[in-house]
Amino acid sequence: MYDLIIVGAGPAGLSAAVYGMRAGLKMLVIEQLPMGGGQVVNTYEVDNYLGLPGINGFELGQKFRAHADGLGAVFQKGTVTAVRDEGDKKIVETADGTQFEARTLILAGGAEHVKLGVPGEDAYRGQGVSYCATCDGAFFKKRDVAVVGGGDVAVEDAVYLARFCRKVFLIHRRDSLRAAKSLQEKLFSCENVEVIWDSTLKEIYGTELVEGITICRTKEKREEKLAVEGVFIAVGMKPNTEVYRNTLSCNESGYLIAGEDCKTNIPGIFAAGDIRTKALRQIVTAVSDGACAVAQAERYLTAKKE
Repeated sequence: MYDLIIVGAGPAGLSAAVYGMRAGLKMLVIEQLPMGGGQVVNTYEVDNYLGLPGINGFELGQKFRAHADGLGAVFQKGTVTAVRDEGDKKIVETADGTQFEARTLILAGGAEHVKLGVPGEDAYRGQGVSYCATCDGAFFKKRDVAVVGGGDVAVEDAVYLARFCRKVFLIHRRDSLRAAKSLQEKLFSCENVEVIWDSTLKEIYGTELVEGITICRTKEKREEKLAVEGVFIAVGMKPNTEVYRNTLSCNESGYLIAGEDCKTNIPGIFAAGDIRTKALRQIVTAVSDGACAVAQAERYLTAKKE
């Protein structure tokens, strides 16, 4: 039996692996992808991770993995299909039917940005298409960009980008925003933001980088091209919690309910990174969660021995 099993090898899971190995825990990391790093490996450039400005996202993810590998962390490729709590023993089952036992679990499977599925979205990801204005907005100073969405995150992104972008188009499929009124007031006070109502994104185009988008004005039933160099898609996140929802408490959006101590509703099971309820989802907060979760797991294991 393991002291700790970590599910997921993104920044939170790899941080937990590093801290778990340094704590001398008998530990296993289960990851469904052939390489670690999580969402960061698909990021062209990371400019806000402390001490490593401008690092390539793939390189940063591989540095995280190499750190865990260097400490001797053991990785198992597999897709987790079930987690069960049997008191002092937690069971993790993978798609091939294998079962692993541990005294504690850290769930760090992350979340995925909801995609629009339009032509050019995948092709230009990291080349002008982004799902995080906080991460990538600084690369578009004095340029024209578009934000797609109408909720809190989309409006916050538009307001944030308006600080340094020349022009921000906010494209929303309805004739009113879903964002909080206070955020809408900030948005409408930005002189360089133009809201394009009743419109959907149809295509993202360019050569090596994004050069523009095609939108459909649904009420007028016509298409229109906008010259922009950045497209920020903010239509929601989907946490990877499907297999846990019958066991662990989630909020209405599906995120595992866990505070800064990363504790879930089941003692000995912790949630770290984008998978849990939190105000800010960034690489640095995921890394912090990994460390906090291991510290809590250690306390849990120590208390069980006393």
